[in-house]
Amino acid sequence: MTFRPSANASGRPMLACRAEARWCPVSVPARVVTLIAAFLAVAVIGVFVVVHYLLGGPAVEDFTASVAPNSGGQITVVMQEDAQNTVTSHPDWVSYFIKSPQTGRWVHTTLFKVPAGTTVNMTILGYDGCTPLRNPIWGQVTGTIGGVAQVNGKTVSAIDSWSGCNVGHTFSIPGINLNVPMGSPSVTATLCGTSPCSSGPHSVMTFSFRTPRAAGVYFWQCRVPCGGGFLDGFGGPMQTIGFMTGNMEVVS
Repeated sequence: MTFRPSANASGRPMLACRAEARWCPVSVPARVVTLIAAFLAVAVIGVFVVVHYLLGGPAVEDFTASVAPNSGGQITVVMQEDAQNTVTSHPDWVSYFIKSPQTGRWVHTTLFKVPAGTTVNMTILGYDGCTPLRNPIWGQVTGTIGGVAQVNGKTVSAIDSWSGCNVGHTFSIPGINLNVPMGSPSVTATLCGTSPCSSGPHSVMTFSFRTPRAAGVYFWQCRVPCGGGFLDGFGGPMQTIGFMTGNMEVVS
């Protein structure tokens, strides 16, 4: 059955509706308005994604100013890892910070840029408590110069995290086979509660490695599943740039 057109208040015929199909044709102006509204909604979402995720991400700390690529020079990178993060909307997420080579201030980021073919001398201050490693392979020091690191001045080639609960995190760059377990304060220590930490019990990790001679971006991550409240501990801060994962950009 088809309803025949009827006249509206202006005397213009109204579009017919098909009762058996339960639909009515939509006028051209209504279609135009709907399409414009849909386009604007998509545009707003696109702008939000670009601003929030692409332009609003963590800063990239630049360590390339003082050393030319592949010149055999050296740079120093200083970081810290904390049990919490009180400068973001995720205060209970563990996090790394990088000290800016320009200002000397701690910056909440895990992105940094280094020259190719350069020796990187790392110092990482470990303010977080201990978490025994699920796989002892992550307790081995690999990819560093000499295959060693220093924990509070003591040279080690591995740390047994089950012998005394003495590892908090790792600093691992799979692309260059770099892995260094991060020493932690005593299991009974009262940890720093405000990030970035400026005092309180902590370990001091030092080690050196050489960057590749070719340009590239190298992903790095902590291998300790310290994302509390997430499946297997590998969600949240573990997979978020600016917390427990980041990139090292090598510039040639």
